[in-house]
Amino acid sequence: MFQHSIGLQNYQFASLKELMAKATPERSGDILAGVAAHSYSERMAARMCLADVPLKRFLDEPLIAYEADEVTRLIVDTHDAQAFAPIAHLTVGDFRDWLLSDVASSAMLTQVAKGITPEMAAAVSKIMRNQDLILVAQKCRVVTAFRNTIGLAGSLSSRLQPNHPTDDVRGIAASVLDGLLYGSGDAVIGINPASDNLATLKTLYHLLDDVIEQYAIPTQSCVLTHVTNQIELMNQDAPLDLVFQSIAGTEQANASFGINLALLAQAEQAAKSLGRGTVGSNVMYFETGQGSALSANAHSGVDQQTCEVRAYAVARHFSPLLVNTVVGFIGPEYLYDGKQIIRAGLEDHFCGKLLGLPLGCDVCYTNHAQADQDDMDTLMTLLAAAGLTFIMGIPGSDDIMLNYQTTSFHDTLYLRKVMGLKAAPEFELWLQNMQLMNQFGQLQPVDANHAMLKQLPKFLR
Repeated sequence: MFQHSIGLQNYQFASLKELMAKATPERSGDILAGVAAHSYSERMAARMCLADVPLKRFLDEPLIAYEADEVTRLIVDTHDAQAFAPIAHLTVGDFRDWLLSDVASSAMLTQVAKGITPEMAAAVSKIMRNQDLILVAQKCRVVTAFRNTIGLAGSLSSRLQPNHPTDDVRGIAASVLDGLLYGSGDAVIGINPASDNLATLKTLYHLLDDVIEQYAIPTQSCVLTHVTNQIELMNQDAPLDLVFQSIAGTEQANASFGINLALLAQAEQAAKSLGRGTVGSNVMYFETGQGSALSANAHSGVDQQTCEVRAYAVARHFSPLLVNTVVGFIGPEYLYDGKQIIRAGLEDHFCGKLLGLPLGCDVCYTNHAQADQDDMDTLMTLLAAAGLTFIMGIPGSDDIMLNYQTTSFHDTLYLRKVMGLKAAPEFELWLQNMQLMNQFGQLQPVDANHAMLKQLPKFLR
């Protein structure tokens, strides 16, 4: 039992799970789930109680029972006590102060990352201001590699997302070429297919592989179909670089996606056996998003932000090349407006980086949310200041297959220019060698005689 008084009102919280939920900044998903604080006073009382909770308590009191949930078992069984030792004596409030101090350097944050559980990260985020989330995340440095190096200091990568509502290969190829000419695609060239037909998927893999090979691009490709399809396509010798899967923070939610930890391990092993990486072997790509466990009725009474951070424990176990939160994609039932989307994006990025993940963000919203592109401009600028690993690059910011609003090729250029950031070094050198960008990061004029346009990919000829 936790309790705290504000004025004449005494607030009581029966469990750590309830305390975490009531301390969470307001969001529509928690209200829908019936776990949110009923007033600002109750929320503040919960935060005051939460600040006094020792970090060790999260090891002794799982929010979802060990026996009932394989994600909980993963968190508990893989906890690194040695990495935890430097912060083991702290409360949640002390942990916040420590994170904001100069003692918590980039090297120190890397050292303790495996000792931090998702619940610890979620708890401390709940008592932090937006600027706190930005400051600490900016100190976290997570570097991964496959055909280029992602996450280096001073860099911001982008996923080139050339989706098409009918998986038309010419339409996809044209979008890929468009993105490359704008300097996008160093994180991954990744298609969300409209179809799960294996023959169609295999064609898309070959399309991306042919483009990468023809132009000798130091990047990787991905087709974002279900992991079981990807395993089958690897068995058919499809040119697969990265394994993709959406993941969640509870066993039950992952089951609703048709996955479990054993299946992800099988896919990882299969992808690694292909040996397609050149500068590294991080082969997994995961997407997450607040509200997925609630939408599957699989949250076990845990608030949606903590469920989200538990998904990062799943991702961390597989040492991914890329992880991104699709922050506003599920809709206003979970994140109602621009303010909630902005806060959720900063929380997700902070918690992911704190746990040692190469976290990016699909800075996006659905058309029925109380948000607009100005909100997305604000969020992506804040995230870039916080050291975001990558964002999405989509023609015109409007995904014509998934029907939502996100970020464009131009947005990546804007962030790199304003923040003084660059693409992954191998990709940056390729852009310069292809005369698409100069040494100062400025795009160069391209006409019909440019090498990339004179020798188009075969799918555009």
